[in-house]
Amino acid sequence: MSLPPPSENQPYFTLSALDTGHLLCKASIFLDNADPDDQVHLPVLSFLLQHSHSKKYLLFDLGIRKDWEQAPPKLVESIKPSFDVNVPQDVVQSLTNGGLTPLDIDTVCVSHLHFDHVGYTPPFSSSRFVVGGETRRLFEKGFWPENPDSFYAKSILPEERTTYLNEVNWQPMGPFPKAHDYYGDGSVYIIDAPGHVWGHVNLVARTSADGAWVYLAGDTAHHWNLLEGKSKVACMHNGEAGAHFDKALAEEMIERVEGGGEDPASEGSVGA
Repeated sequence: MSLPPPSENQPYFTLSALDTGHLLCKASIFLDNADPDDQVHLPVLSFLLQHSHSKKYLLFDLGIRKDWEQAPPKLVESIKPSFDVNVPQDVVQSLTNGGLTPLDIDTVCVSHLHFDHVGYTPPFSSSRFVVGGETRRLFEKGFWPENPDSFYAKSILPEERTTYLNEVNWQPMGPFPKAHDYYGDGSVYIIDAPGHVWGHVNLVARTSADGAWVYLAGDTAHHWNLLEGKSKVACMHNGEAGAHFDKALAEEMIERVEGGGEDPASEGSVGA
């Protein structure tokens, strides 16, 4: 279960959480034992990481786009019945508050393509995008507007600057059977995190040269009750599918995260 020990002159990351929106929804979407009337407020976060040696910036998730109602119509229709959406500032505004712009971001790793994680990608016109290999399955039938039923606009991922993590050098790490040492220096690992949606990935980053870590869980667990064993993943709510497309895989992933350390996870953001 141990994580890799640091090397000599070990690179690591500094990390900042960025406010990129807020959601209000019923807890029963996520928890099997929630009261039908209980609601949860979900902060939507993006994470800015800076490499200690190269000083390059990596952004994990982009939160909610400010003009989210301009997303593909079928996606907007799916959001409104379940979520109250509030975006006082988006990821671009959060970066601006810290003296940065999207052009300063070397890499954007998107945990998955749900609306509250993928934001609006065109401003990141010089960034390299990294997503799970199975992400392509989400738009096998084409993009909006060519396919009016698609949830995904053609601009969502720049094809010439996007890496799909298919046949990369996956290796086991701690409780995770598939981890990819993204920079090859032990500073950050992309974790294959199945169960939530096709292509879902998490991130494990060193936060000091002597071995401190942070786990950015994407949508692996939407509530602390799931990590503490007080609730199980909700399978169905109001006759509709729950928060994960594969309940068994999602619960297995939660168990891996929960068993990874005393501070089990940092929930990057939450989504549909």
